[in-house]
Amino acid sequence: MSESHNLGKKGEGIAADYLRNKGYKIRHQNWKSGRRELDIVAENDDFIVFIEVKTRNEDFWMPPASAVTSEKQRLIIYTADSYLQKYDIAKESRFDVITIIYKGMSWEIDHIENAFYPTLR
Repeated sequence: MSESHNLGKKGEGIAADYLRNKGYKIRHQNWKSGRRELDIVAENDDFIVFIEVKTRNEDFWMPPASAVTSEKQRLIIYTADSYLQKYDIAKESRFDVITIIYKGMSWEIDHIENAFYPTLR
């Protein structure tokens, strides 16, 4: 596995732990529908939350959240719709982004709630 892949997987684990500590129930990690994937599917009392995780080293040249382009958002929304249909979920959904920046031996976490909205255009 590449170093960036390992960093991404580590970040997803850190994000899942962060969410659990905030009271979320983790339903799935790395849920796949065909070739598309949802990093984390979690839920709280009010929402089912689809979370895209972006992890970077501290020497990154652009904010990690900027990697969640409109095309990436469209794919996440499409995959989330498949998830909702498969599990027959009627709960309101939300799309969050968690960015994690690795700084030496520590991690900086930013949880962006409602990072984008489900429009399929």
